Amino acid sequence: MDVTATTAAPLDTAADTVALGVFDGKRIPHDLDGGPLQALLDAGEARTAFKHLALTHAGGKRWILVGLGKREEFTPERARIAAAVVHGRAREAGASVLCWELPHKLGDAEVEAFVSGTLLAARRIDRYKRAPEEERPGLTALIASDHADRSGAVARAVVVAQAQNRARDLQDRAPNDLTPTALGARAKELEALGVTVEVEGRAKIQARRMGAFAAVFAGSAEEPALITMRYDGPDAHGPVLGLVGKGVTHDTGGYALKPKGSIAGMKFDMSGAAAVVEAVAAIAELRLPVRVVAVVGATDNKIDAASVTPGDVVRAASGLTIEVNNPDAEGRLVLADCLWHAQQLGAERIVDLATLTGGAITALGTVHCALWANDEAWAHALADASAASGELLWRMPLHPDYASQVDGTYADLDNSPGGGKAQPVLAAEFLHRFAGDEVPWAHIDLTAANDLGKPYAKKGGAGWGVRLLVELARAHDAR
Repeated sequence: MDVTATTAAPLDTAADTVALGVFDGKRIPHDLDGGPLQALLDAGEARTAFKHLALTHAGGKRWILVGLGKREEFTPERARIAAAVVHGRAREAGASVLCWELPHKLGDAEVEAFVSGTLLAARRIDRYKRAPEEERPGLTALIASDHADRSGAVARAVVVAQAQNRARDLQDRAPNDLTPTALGARAKELEALGVTVEVEGRAKIQARRMGAFAAVFAGSAEEPALITMRYDGPDAHGPVLGLVGKGVTHDTGGYALKPKGSIAGMKFDMSGAAAVVEAVAAIAELRLPVRVVAVVGATDNKIDAASVTPGDVVRAASGLTIEVNNPDAEGRLVLADCLWHAQQLGAERIVDLATLTGGAITALGTVHCALWANDEAWAHALADASAASGELLWRMPLHPDYASQVDGTYADLDNSPGGGKAQPVLAAEFLHRFAGDEVPWAHIDLTAANDLGKPYAKKGGAGWGVRLLVELARAHDAR
């Protein structure tokens, strides 16, 4: 979809359809001769209630009026939702070129949200589907109209929304298609953006003595991938930002085999990796003045005679030994070596993203993702990025009484202690042992990876984390 910004009035654009948002207590700005749009509002066919839609024709164009609710309650997230519901109505009506007449005096964040909501809603899950014989065409172009020049905000929104959609595409690929090798190949494509990328396989991972990571791919016929990406932006300054993503392309649970009701969805266990790869792509495309080192551990978790057995003891690259009492708690094994590796590569601030525990979803659903941090300033930086991106975080505890529970009986650590209690917290405490306290670190348990039910991300991968990480990088040079 071609996306542009203009200071021209919607009637003067090439759009066949114009979208107009209306706040409570406000009249239609810039109505046409005879006031047909205000008349629609006065008659009650159009309303200011949030997401309410009305359609009419006037001035040679199709008009879609959408309620935006109270101005004081309007947020970028509401802009994304409003844009998504308008996109759906425009597509039903056969629109080809949509122009948003942006509400007056919006901040850049709201402008970006109108654009991203449209682009996110326009994405289709159709990689493996046969094209229908008759399909209603979608939008070919989006125009953002405002009195002020909004080209910068619109351009940023396009970059980030496209990155988020690419992350969703990665998430939705079948596990026999998106293998660790394929994920590494996608990362290598970032070299065209000036990112330095290295992909290492089984032999090199083992040579690095990453015994925790290696325990997960021991039973797999697929080649694992340790993916390292480096980006040094123009005039980069500030601490090196470390991004770490869990890339388990399918998780059977190993010898702790998952039940049939949940195993099919385990292709989404690489969602953290998808967010990290595509966030790095967006950061590079935006040429942000930051230094980034990103690490993704990619493998599947399959079963054969070589698979790790409950009770096995493995040694991580840091030297710590781990009792693998639950082969289905494999993500923390992958991340243990990846977190250590990121620090060895010079990361000075680290955040990891992983679909780590079902307990976090039980606690928070898909509204918030769970956050743990060992540093207050870094936690505040993540909170600011969350507020700016609309990807919500909820702070969870790190505490010595939890930390002592991950101590092993036969090794330094137990990968699945607690007897089912406080599993998300104990998983974070396990990772904390590898992150340490010298480097500010945060762990995000991705509860909102897929099937959000939102107008712009109803089914399939959500690409959650791309916006958050880009906002973190945008602010990072100032910290």
